[in-house]
Amino acid sequence: MIQFVRSSARVALLGMGLLAGTVTTSFAQLGIGRPVGRQLADAIIVKVDNQIVLRSDLELAYLQQVQQAQGKPLPPDLRCKILQSIVLNKLMLAKAETDSVVVEDAQVKNELDRRMAYFVQQIGSEKKLEEYYNKPIKQLKDDLRPQVKEQLIQQKMQETIAGKVSVTPREVRQYFSRIPKDSLPYFSTEVEVGQIVKLAQVNPKAKQETVAKLNDLRARIQAGESFETLAKQFSEDPGSGAQGGYLGFFKRKELVPEYEAAALRLEPGQLSPIVESQFGFHLIQLIERKGDSYSTRHILLKPAAGGNDVNEAATQLAKLRKRILADSVTFAKAAKDNSDDKQTSGNGGLLANRQDGGSYLPLDKLDPAIFFTIDTMKVGHITPPLPYRTDDGKDAMRIIWLKSNTPPHQANLKDDYQKISQAALNEKKNKALDEWFLKNRGSVYLEVDPQYADCKLLDAVY
Repeated sequence: MIQFVRSSARVALLGMGLLAGTVTTSFAQLGIGRPVGRQLADAIIVKVDNQIVLRSDLELAYLQQVQQAQGKPLPPDLRCKILQSIVLNKLMLAKAETDSVVVEDAQVKNELDRRMAYFVQQIGSEKKLEEYYNKPIKQLKDDLRPQVKEQLIQQKMQETIAGKVSVTPREVRQYFSRIPKDSLPYFSTEVEVGQIVKLAQVNPKAKQETVAKLNDLRARIQAGESFETLAKQFSEDPGSGAQGGYLGFFKRKELVPEYEAAALRLEPGQLSPIVESQFGFHLIQLIERKGDSYSTRHILLKPAAGGNDVNEAATQLAKLRKRILADSVTFAKAAKDNSDDKQTSGNGGLLANRQDGGSYLPLDKLDPAIFFTIDTMKVGHITPPLPYRTDDGKDAMRIIWLKSNTPPHQANLKDDYQKISQAALNEKKNKALDEWFLKNRGSVYLEVDPQYADCKLLDAVY
């Protein structure tokens, strides 16, 4: 008999970052890892309706956990626990398909862009990332797109099932009281750090010079020069420039609105006027239409922000800092109303822990630029404006606030209420998921390779 996975397994796996909704933080988790050592022959090991699980899916996830453990002992049934988690996600995908749960292409694109920006930041540049995988950025995104889409659908299903679940302070205390004293985790030094970012605004003269340069390239193409050759020489889009500006096929709403609107007004082979978007200025050529998809190539030029533009951002931040220090506005309110970093502005400017979404950051996991900035700061201090380069390469300035600095300690309700509350909430959500699985497990067809029958994935379903 094959048994249904219990919530305790999912709680453990949620902590490992294997359930839908968790944030990937390693290059292997791009899902496009380079071959290492001897490779096992791949095969389908589980089918859940039309969803499949490959042996390589399981082994890649297992390898990630071994690497993250850094020599610490692992559960003897870790492979089974990982497979349980994967199968549960596939069950949600199967139900999402029958219930017509979908995610918009624009949401998939935004998540792809966010993840790719993170990995580029981690490895140093787009060029280094492309060299690491021996693939252009566009191909990396294409390879990752199905995985990201599945994860977003899983998140949407989880939100549908358990999104309204909440915990009371009493439930948090009860959860904490059930943890054996000798099992309480020990936390290293953690900090809460906020930032307010102001982008350097490009001055009109720099914009005019960029538009003039693109118009010159447009005239050269119309006079007979090769679009592809000029794109390779001048385009500042590293993903497509090396490909002669070729972006490939996209559906409606997958590209930024300004680009799409200009491209769809063209006939095949026609050149657009100069188009401005959040990425810079584009010269676009439509190549082909196929149904609701279209392919284009473009040349992208980005106006350079001059020293005066950065100085203006610094001046704005200096005035804002003065107001915060005078208690005329809180840092959180100032960040919400003024910061150009949309990822942190809605959270009062606080940087988020990529593992659990909380605001407490382990000191040894901080970005070096942040670490060396706050190393000598006192709690409550705000730096003067500092130079900053955003993930997508834009010049900016920022001020940094050290909100808290918690020394190493054993978990307790006073210092760690946020984490304990989140753990209690995860447990309650898992119970809601359990109930959903028990209700829906009979609605799918499950086939398991005999090699994994002892993993007890689901009760027999026919």
